[in-house]
Parts: sequence; C-alpha cells; structure tokens
Amino acid sequence: MLYQLHEMQRTFLNPLMQWAEASSKLFSNPVSPFAHTPFSQRIAAGYELLYRLGKDYEKPAFGIDTTTIDGKPVGIFEHAAVTKAFCRLLHFRKDLSNTEARDLAQPVVLLVAPLSGHHSTLLRDTVRGLLPEHDVYITDWTDARMVPLSEGPFHLDDYIYYVQDFIRHLGPDVHVISVCQPTVPVLAAISLMATNKDAKLPKTMTMMGGPIDPRKSPTAVNNLATEKPFSWFENTVIYPVPPNYPGFGRKVYPGFLQHAGFIAMNPGRHAQSHREFYMHLVRGDDEPAESHRKFYDEYNAVLDMPAEYYLDTIKTVFQEFSLPKGTWEVGGQLVRPQDITNVALLTIEGELDDISGAGQTQAAHELCTGIPADMQEDFVVPQAGHYGIFSGRRWREIVCPKITAFIRQHA
Repeated sequence: MLYQLHEMQRTFLNPLMQWAEASSKLFSNPVSPFAHTPFSQRIAAGYELLYRLGKDYEKPAFGIDTTTIDGKPVGIFEHAAVTKAFCRLLHFRKDLSNTEARDLAQPVVLLVAPLSGHHSTLLRDTVRGLLPEHDVYITDWTDARMVPLSEGPFHLDDYIYYVQDFIRHLGPDVHVISVCQPTVPVLAAISLMATNKDAKLPKTMTMMGGPIDPRKSPTAVNNLATEKPFSWFENTVIYPVPPNYPGFGRKVYPGFLQHAGFIAMNPGRHAQSHREFYMHLVRGDDEPAESHRKFYDEYNAVLDMPAEYYLDTIKTVFQEFSLPKGTWEVGGQLVRPQDITNVALLTIEGELDDISGAGQTQAAHELCTGIPADMQEDFVVPQAGHYGIFSGRRWREIVCPKITAFIRQHA
C-alpha cells in the first residue's frame, strides 16, 4: 500500500513541480520582464529549490562521448555487449578509425557496479578515469519495477551467476573491479570458478570499499542490519510494484525508501547543501549551482531492488556473515576464497569511509590465503570517504593510477 500512496503523491505533485519550474524560469530568464523586478533572483531561486526538492529524478545518462589517448580525443560509443533480464553488460567502445591507434590493445576491465539503490551511472567518474588506458565494460543493473514478473525472481545467487557469465564472456584476460556492495558476490563468483577449475578466471580482482567482513569497524549501515530482526526487513521495507509499471506485482525494496535512508544518514549535510544552493542562485554563482544540480541529479535517481536479492544480502552478508565465517553455499556448493591461487588481489579502502568501515574490505586478504603474497596488495586512500575512492579528485589523482599500475603489473 505504501508504494501506491507514494505513486499517488508523485502524481499529485507533478503539476506543482512543473509550475515551480516554469515560475523559476519566468523570474530568471533575461527576456522575461519579471526577471527585472525587485527580488526576482530570490523568487527564482526559491522556485527552483522547490522544483528540485519535489521533482522526479530519472536515470541519468553516462554522457561519456570522448576520452583522450596519447593527447588526442577519441570517440566513445555505448554498446550493450550482453543483455539479461536484470542487467546489461555495457561496453564503452572506442572509435579508433581516425587515429593512429587502430590496433590499440588495452587491458579489458569489468567494472561491477553496485545494485544498492543508485544506478550504475554513479560510477561515471570511475569509467571516465579508466577509459584512457583500459577497455571498459560495466554492469548496468535494471530497475526491478521495469522487469515483468514472467522473468522470475532474482536472488543473490543469480547476481553471482550473472557476474560469472560476464567474466566468461570477457575472459580469460579480464580484470574485475568491484565497488562497494558487489565486492562480496564478486569474491564468491571468482571463488566458485576457482574451485571448479574454470579456464576463464580473471587476471586480477580489485575490491573497493565493500563489506567483505562487516563485523570489522561496523558503521551505521551495518548496525541497522544487525539491530533489526530479519522479519522486520521482510515486513517493513518490501512492497509490490504498482500497476503503472511493467513489473506490476513484483516484490521490491522501493527506491524511494532507499533514498529516504540515504538522506537520513546525513540530514544536516543535505540541508546545508540545499541552503548553499539557494544562496548560489541568489548571488548568480553559476558554477557551484551547476555542480549541485549534477550531484543531486545522480544522488536522487534511485532504482527498486528485487526483494529476494535484497533480503538474501541482508541475511547472508550483514546478519550471518557467511563469507568470512566460511559457511556460505551457492547452489549447494561452498564458497571457498582460499581456492583462488592465480588471481591477483588489490583491496582499496577510504580512510574516512563511514559506509564500509576500516578493515571490512581488507578482510579479503585473510580469506584468500591461496594467493601468493606478491600478488596481493592493500591500499588505504588518505582523507577519502566512501565516494572519494571512486569519484572526484582523489579517485582521479591517486586511486585510478594505483589500479592502472596494478593491472599492468599483473596483465
């Protein structure tokens, strides 16, 4: 019922938001006489803030049209290399037809994006940083409300099978990078492949800011999962998709609830950001105002997660700690990270990460005892929070070069 009420509210607010957007332009467009009246900038700023607080945020585009190789621009085309019901394997294909690098051979990278509320475009900066020196693929997860019931359920095990399929499609020379949530299923996927002597194991696996062992330095995210019983998640945050979507009837953890949780983690910070946005508009500071728009266009765009996958993750990863305890079974087979012997491992954590606490990702080294010491590396990014390890200046100047060097070393 809550999902239906949310949709009713969204439908009711839509005309109001359109009016607020139009009013903002009326008081800010130079050709409008209202833009030259007293207090017009404040009025326009107030209307735009109202519009952005209440509008719907659709999935943004990656918007990566070019990259630079040897100082020259190279065109980028998005191509769906593999399409599954719940995910596309998206390839950022380089147009080398007009360059001297037609036979350019770059390491193939599979970037596994989180299925944890935001769209894969959250890793736009990650993709952009990797493109000059790598052939980049990314998992582009589908909003569960857009997947018909006829496609069946999607469990955590299915996530693992998807990752294995993508590795085999790109292997055996692929380098896997997982960011946040997927570090756990990616480690499971590669562990099972190693146990089964799969010929298409990746060359390297880079794990960034993920809950390999959430018992270490637990954060507010970890505490929520342990303080509430499993039945609370089943009965409180799972709802069926309403009739106006292709996935009508599918049970999901709705995006709007996840977004409310994101905001609740740092309400003061978001309130301050919106106050600053209003003042930037009033003063005509276009650059910081546009930065605010771009950030929240991404941050406020959320997707629904399949209920089975979400509940499996809560139980397996955050309540039973099945991976670090060595009790996790997938398809009746035990997940054994110690069976990995020839895949190089790099773990990356942010010094100030308040989502995946210190040591949670480093725990992968304790589990992967079969990997030789000279094929293991750990890196803590100074003064970086969770998002700072895959986006922004520290990502571009510190983390990305580190990953590039690691991949080259073990290619």
